[in-house]
Amino acid sequence: MNALLTMDRAKVLVDGIFSEPRIAHPEGVAIDSQGNIWCGTETGDLIRVDPDAPEPELMGTTDGFCLGLAFDSADNCFVCDLKHAAIFRRDAATGRTEKFAAGGIIVPNYPVVDGANGWLYVSDSHGLEQAGPGIFRYSLATGEGGLWYDKPMVFANGMAMAPDGAGLYVVESFAQRVSYVPIQPDGSPGEARIVVDGVERVPDGLAFAADGTLYISCYEPSRIYRFGADQRLELLIDDPHATTLAHPTNIALSGNRMFTANLGRWHITEIQL
Repeated sequence: MNALLTMDRAKVLVDGIFSEPRIAHPEGVAIDSQGNIWCGTETGDLIRVDPDAPEPELMGTTDGFCLGLAFDSADNCFVCDLKHAAIFRRDAATGRTEKFAAGGIIVPNYPVVDGANGWLYVSDSHGLEQAGPGIFRYSLATGEGGLWYDKPMVFANGMAMAPDGAGLYVVESFAQRVSYVPIQPDGSPGEARIVVDGVERVPDGLAFAADGTLYISCYEPSRIYRFGADQRLELLIDDPHATTLAHPTNIALSGNRMFTANLGRWHITEIQL
């Protein structure tokens, strides 16, 4: 499968090897309402970068290992933390980063904010060796909640809310697929169905473009796919050397620019779509 874009469309946005703060193997990436790029690191740091004047700025820490990030409409940042098996919240007004929700969830991997209905959905990767549930849901106001989708998933990973808000798209990394879980009118989950299959080899993150195109980043090999309205899975870009794209886990979109976290290195990548 030939890639639609060549690697000259990708560049290192900010190199965090020697910067202060350092960008230590970023897993999550998200964009705030001002267009700033945020990432979380293996040392628990939350880092903000202006994409047009890229200088990393430390904004808080979980003192753990940050996975996925998501913002609500007030720019509060929700952070999945592997070390603490918890979700943290950085309050935009105070700048404080505090534990928001925990209990029951084993590997909180990726958060999705449903601001219209007041919920935070979080995937639970459960474990490397066995499938398990699934997706948790918490109140955005209180942090109270628990297991929402209780069927087993094969390493639930990155997620994205459907453009119409009617369900969640969920990566099942070790099944090499993306599944869709409907959100019923009463808020309960419907039965999951597979929407994209055969994503080689370890899909990780998801992001929707404004036109409804679904982008899928792969931890291994270092590549990104797109899945359009024609239901075709196409290879968007591939880095066989895993240097500029270095095990891209999560992705975020801003206009015709895509930003990727690279768990394999110390930088954020920008791709011109």
